[in-house]
Amino acid sequence: MKKLLIITIAIISIISCKKEDHALLPEVTTYELINDSEFSATGRGTVISDGGASVIERGICWSTNNMPTINDKFTIEGTGLGDFTSTLTDLVQGTTYYARAYATNRKGTVYGETFSFVAGTITDVEGNIYNMVTIGTQIWMKENLKTSKYNDGTSIPLVTENSAWVNIETPAYCWYDNDASTNKDGYGALYNWYAVNNGKLCPIGWHVPNDSEWTTLIDFLGGVDIAGGKLKESGFLHWLDPNSGATNEVGFTAVPSGLRDHNGDFVSLTTQGNYWSSSIAGSRTLWTQFLFYNKTTISKGTTPMDCGASVRCIKD
Repeated sequence: MKKLLIITIAIISIISCKKEDHALLPEVTTYELINDSEFSATGRGTVISDGGASVIERGICWSTNNMPTINDKFTIEGTGLGDFTSTLTDLVQGTTYYARAYATNRKGTVYGETFSFVAGTITDVEGNIYNMVTIGTQIWMKENLKTSKYNDGTSIPLVTENSAWVNIETPAYCWYDNDASTNKDGYGALYNWYAVNNGKLCPIGWHVPNDSEWTTLIDFLGGVDIAGGKLKESGFLHWLDPNSGATNEVGFTAVPSGLRDHNGDFVSLTTQGNYWSSSIAGSRTLWTQFLFYNKTTISKGTTPMDCGASVRCIKD
């Protein structure tokens, strides 16, 4: 009996001498999500503390519910402390998703801040939302640009009077017929070249396409004779009948937003789409792409810098 008591006391002593586990849960931070295409996005996170126990798994989890967990879709991006990047795949364009970083150690799993995003869209500095479309190796916006601010938040002057538009040699924009309520959403803004040349007109990560990038698009669609039809929005919501050859088969959805000419006059709404490139053609002109209501073609021409034309941004 005495021997049994001694053994029991010894076992209790050994247990009491075991090192207590002072580890805590890790700490992780989520960064805002960036859409890469219609179907994928990039998320970043940072494990800022392992809680005293090695982080054995980390990544991004996402779902259509507002509290995603590792029971939903998730990535695994290694172990330990520091930054990591994840690619979120199999997204449905136009769907709102919620995503957050996670980190796991032996104590359990914790989550960072939750961010929401709409798959396949880009938002400019003013909050205007544009859809993306992948065409060949390029990713384009599906709508004309309509921001009144550069991507650093600086305002672009709105110029309405014809005389002011004609004489200005600094950045300016306008709405067709100076009527934003009717023409902003459907057709976007018209910008002069000085606004385009600033380099900050498109959202960060996007830019005004140069002439070579327009050529790449046109060649992918089979050349100038048929590319216009493939790019134009089909039907007659915006285009005048007959809207020749318009199939919009690649989802570019070009619209006939017209032009503000060098006299300050508004012309060609519903009949012609005019898209700036960033490439200079002459001393005071830029290469521009033209689409027409009664043709299947897309035509390259020059437009004076003081005219107002549409901008369609392309991803960097």
